[in-house]
Amino acid sequence: MSNQIPANPTSQTVAALLPKLHDADPDYRFMSLNDLFQVLAIGKLDFLHNDYNTAARTVDGVLKTLDDQNGEVQNLAIKCLGPLVTKLPSSILAPLIEKLSNLNTENSVDNSIPAMALRTVVVTLPRPVSGVAASKEVVESYSALSRVLIPRLVGRLVLAKSSPKLLKLPQPPPGMLELDSSKEIDPEAVDVLIEVVRCFGPMLQQPEVEALQALLIGILETDRASSVVKKRAVVAVSILAIYLTDDDLSGFVSHLIESLRNPHLTPVQRRLFITILGSMARSIPVRFGPYLKSLAPFVLSALSQQELADQLENSAEDGEPDLEIDDVRESALVALEGFLASCSGEMRFYTEETIAAALRFLKYDPNYNDDDDEEMGGTQEEEDDMDEFNDDDDFEAEAGFDDDDDDASWKVRRCAAKTLYTLISTRGSGDLLDDGTLYSQVAPTLIQRFGEREENVRLEVIATMSSLIRKTGEGVLVNFSGEETDYVNNAPQSRKRRRESSSTATFDTKTLLSMSAGLISPTIEPVPASGPRADLARLSPAIIKATTKLLKSSSIPTKQALINLLDDIISVQNGGLSEFLGQIVDPIIESIKTASGSSGSSAITSGGAASATANTLRIAGLRLIGDIAKTHSSSVLQPYLPKIIPGVVSAVNDKYYKISSEAIGTVEQLVKALTPPRSRLVTSNHQADLQKLYKVIVDRVAATDADLEVRQRAIHALGILLARTSNPEGSSLLPLADRNTAMGILSERLKNETTRLAAVRAIDTIAALTTSKEQLQPAWIREVSLELAAQLRKANRSLRGASLAALKNLIVAPAARSALDTPTIKGLVGALLPLLTTVDLHLLGPALLVLASLVADDAKLVVTDQLNVALCGLLTATLGGAVLEAVLLLVSKIGENGVGQKLMAGLLNDVSIKGDPAVVGKVIGTLLVSGGSSVGVNLDNFLAEVDNAASDDARRSLALAVLGEAGLRLGGKSPLKPSIFTAQFKSQSEKVRLAAAVALGRAGAGNIPVYLPEILSTMDKGGNFQYLLLHSIKEILQQASNSNADISNYTKAIWDRLLSASQAEDNKTVGAECIGRLALIDPKTYMPLLQNYLRDPIPSIRAMIIQAIRYTLPDSDEAFDAVLKVSLIDMLKLMLGDKELENRRLALTTLNSAAHNKPDLIIPNLGLLLPLVMKESVIKPELIREVMMGPFKHKVDDGLEVRKSAYETLYSLMETAFSRINILDFYDRVIAGLQDEHDIRALCNLMLTKLVVLDPEETSRRLDAISTCFRTILSTKLKDNAVKQEIEKQEEASKGVLRVTLILNNAIPAASTGMGAQSSLHQQWRGYWEWVERDFESQLRALRDESKEMNA
Repeated sequence: MSNQIPANPTSQTVAALLPKLHDADPDYRFMSLNDLFQVLAIGKLDFLHNDYNTAARTVDGVLKTLDDQNGEVQNLAIKCLGPLVTKLPSSILAPLIEKLSNLNTENSVDNSIPAMALRTVVVTLPRPVSGVAASKEVVESYSALSRVLIPRLVGRLVLAKSSPKLLKLPQPPPGMLELDSSKEIDPEAVDVLIEVVRCFGPMLQQPEVEALQALLIGILETDRASSVVKKRAVVAVSILAIYLTDDDLSGFVSHLIESLRNPHLTPVQRRLFITILGSMARSIPVRFGPYLKSLAPFVLSALSQQELADQLENSAEDGEPDLEIDDVRESALVALEGFLASCSGEMRFYTEETIAAALRFLKYDPNYNDDDDEEMGGTQEEEDDMDEFNDDDDFEAEAGFDDDDDDASWKVRRCAAKTLYTLISTRGSGDLLDDGTLYSQVAPTLIQRFGEREENVRLEVIATMSSLIRKTGEGVLVNFSGEETDYVNNAPQSRKRRRESSSTATFDTKTLLSMSAGLISPTIEPVPASGPRADLARLSPAIIKATTKLLKSSSIPTKQALINLLDDIISVQNGGLSEFLGQIVDPIIESIKTASGSSGSSAITSGGAASATANTLRIAGLRLIGDIAKTHSSSVLQPYLPKIIPGVVSAVNDKYYKISSEAIGTVEQLVKALTPPRSRLVTSNHQADLQKLYKVIVDRVAATDADLEVRQRAIHALGILLARTSNPEGSSLLPLADRNTAMGILSERLKNETTRLAAVRAIDTIAALTTSKEQLQPAWIREVSLELAAQLRKANRSLRGASLAALKNLIVAPAARSALDTPTIKGLVGALLPLLTTVDLHLLGPALLVLASLVADDAKLVVTDQLNVALCGLLTATLGGAVLEAVLLLVSKIGENGVGQKLMAGLLNDVSIKGDPAVVGKVIGTLLVSGGSSVGVNLDNFLAEVDNAASDDARRSLALAVLGEAGLRLGGKSPLKPSIFTAQFKSQSEKVRLAAAVALGRAGAGNIPVYLPEILSTMDKGGNFQYLLLHSIKEILQQASNSNADISNYTKAIWDRLLSASQAEDNKTVGAECIGRLALIDPKTYMPLLQNYLRDPIPSIRAMIIQAIRYTLPDSDEAFDAVLKVSLIDMLKLMLGDKELENRRLALTTLNSAAHNKPDLIIPNLGLLLPLVMKESVIKPELIREVMMGPFKHKVDDGLEVRKSAYETLYSLMETAFSRINILDFYDRVIAGLQDEHDIRALCNLMLTKLVVLDPEETSRRLDAISTCFRTILSTKLKDNAVKQEIEKQEEASKGVLRVTLILNNAIPAASTGMGAQSSLHQQWRGYWEWVERDFESQLRALRDESKEMNA
């Protein structure tokens, strides 16, 4: 039939299908319905509007098929209703709903069909969106529901009849949810009510909301409703609560309180009311929170010790446990978890009672007698008993328990564990964790309950303990993934700025590679004397004891959860298992061995734990062994290697690629532990062990049948092994023949497209860490270096970057000095020259360093006209930092080798004033000094240029920069006098004056005894030169802190003059930087002085000192840090409490800098500083004033800049010290920021993208509040006369919100699609997401495409 459907169907097409709906053959009915569905799906929205008769007949036909004897026909009829509803004339909607609500299924067994059909109709109708005016279609849909469906649900007319023009409907029959009717209440009818509220809640009028609320309360309180109906009614109540007025909500809460106070309340009713409380807390946390003071005690009383004692006494008398009481406790714990998750702030008052209740019922097991359960020491008896039952199921069978009927207490225990999990996740950071509550009260009981006999509960207990351990480690977790780092593209930002100005250090991946290759032994940080980590260390013996007992006998999910818990301890303590390896190694090795029949093992999911199979258990075990090898010393591992290595080697050869890959990662860690310098202190030789590991790695690298991921990881491991055995100490561990074979394999893998990148990184590691010439063969170096150079032309950027990094380390290696011949050097130069552009600065710096090394080998061959032209071309662009240092290094090498004349000519003729004079001057000055007489010009030429009256400002500035650089590099040999530079201070040009000041400083740094007294005496004369002289002093201080220049004799004189010279408005910024640099040079003298000046009565002096302190923070020096450790926090508190608004803003930027550069000083004292920052992030109405701009009033917020700085500081603290921040207060500020000015909103959006990763659970709880803020931003309508800047700002804001919306939706997908029991959560977010998907479809598509391109 379907092939007859036209592309553009009409009402006649529909009319032709209708007779077949009444056919006797069910197949015909089904096929005609299917055709009808397709017609309705592709038809235009209004194609039935002009044919009322056909539309009405279609409705009748579909309604008839709903009562079909054939179930498939019925299902398809329901499916047809979706597209049908959107195509019907609005006048038919009400009759359709009315007929559906009265439909009696005579032929069908399934009585829920009418309600399911109604749900389909309600969900399909156009629905309203909060904050957006309702369209005509939405109003008509709501009108039909309001006139027909709501009265049908309630059983009476709720609203008075409106306009008489509308179709008159008969008096409604008994309601679908009528309590008085003889038939049972249909659960599906409650679902219809839920959908009405969910889809049309914003439009419901108060009488309708009140009628539905009264109906639901009646259902909850009647004995005639089944438990299924009541559960769904609870969901309906929580959704409807969103639309209750404050008075109605207050009345409903009062009703609940009265009901809970009723002395004749049955356990079933009590459970129901408590469930409602938990459900409403999740649904409307902000509005419900204030009522918790009255309501929480009712929930806590159900969990009280008194009730528990009474119940145990009664059950002892009756001999029967009361299962209903356990149901009440289960619902009370679920409600308590809801309170903690959604209204954490209001629950702080009940912290002690909550912990006591959760712990009480975590141990609640009335059918299992353990008298000593209260004490930690009392677990011994329980453990001894447990030994008899290795298998949980056997134990329960023998004990005669049946989970659901006789013993449901496990549900109570599981809910108690979940409550503790939520408590830890919401109140851990910066709160209960820091004050020791969680470790002193909660952790001992959790460890004690590891022996729990019910696996569901046991997994939940272990997960809760793991979350506590992870919380302990937040902020101190060690990043072990150095080997995963893409050295060139993702070089980690070092927090410490180097003292010496070493140009090679700027692109130096050796340090990073040393860390990743394990050359640097694991630093065993001492566990702090107090705090969470100390608490964890004290409990570790008990944790290990409980864990090892279970590892020997438990099921796969339990073993996997325990192994992950041990891994968490290692991450947090950076080791911490040295004393316990004897207990845990055997069971771990057992877990990584192939279990019999493991290949067919099915996934087991329990208690919220991730699916666990024999394979995932083995992977977790291998990861744990790898982490143990990473973080524990070789001497500790030594006794266990005979057990560990065979197990790991067999896992490498496993057929399942994930196991093999993880095992290779473990092998890599073992290699690091078995080779020097880590193995230096171990007396025995590990050659035999390493030989086993070498063979299995080479086998995997060479195996063509191995998975690509396995081969790549094996190549990486081989690189580590060769690098670790390339120094004199380790060379004896690997025979030379094996080494040469492995190097040949790497060379081959470098030519293979799929393994190339892994081979490049392996070679990089070997090249960087090889210290002796004999370890690298000249022929291998030549072949590999040319192959690496060939990769620089490839399109893959990460391959280009990694190849260049490897090439740099290979060329600068000692072995390369004599290995490179003329063809190789020519080939390398030819490959590197195209990189000498500013298109990719990541590649430019290393390329310059490689060329500098090659110039030292064969200057005449390398320094060609093309190189000179490329260098001159670079200098016409803006260069700085590490790239400029690399240029200067190359230029100095060219000069030293006497081949700089052509380059100098190019710099003077082709570049000259086209580039930045300061940069070009540095390059020419460097070449001038390093090349000497070979470059064809000398100092006199530039002196003449400075004095030349006909010379323009740019040329004079360039000449001054050249002289300054030459003076710096010549040092005491410089013939230049200070007067050459100070004479230019009188120039008419600001550029020339500033260039002269900087040049004076640079030349002065080379010859301090001559220059500095002259500068200081000029300062004493006062006048207009103070600003310029401050720049000179800044240059001298900068060079003094980077080199060994000694200015200690002059610091007092400089300090005295700095304070007075910096008072002028123009001088403050540069003066503050000079003061900061001086404090760095002599911190013991000047830091106390800075601290005193923070109390100066003059605000401008305080401001300058605050800036000076900020300038000191990025630098790192042991002497300075020692002084700073004592005074920094006091200084920050003083600054942040300053009376001046601008000074507080500067103080916030200083704290921001401190958070980035001195986190170890800030994090322990965050409790003192964070409240001051939070306070500054609040909008202060007293700082908002109105100003008149022409005829208009305009609001000016003087506190905006301070708030921006406060949010920037919060962002920095979130990145560096998230574990020490109270997440509840922090998230409150983020939500407030989403309602602030544009810049603050943008920053808060950025925070959300990080928070969804850092704390997805709290983010999930806040989705409704976030959606409200986002909806406001997206709904903003600009005025018609809005300027371009306002339009662009709004577009940027909308794009930012949509981007974050997508990220949140991808991270927490369940929030956007929750149905059934979850439908009461995230109501507002779900409505917001549906609106965004509909109204911003094109923007979302563009953002998704953009995201795909970035990830590609």
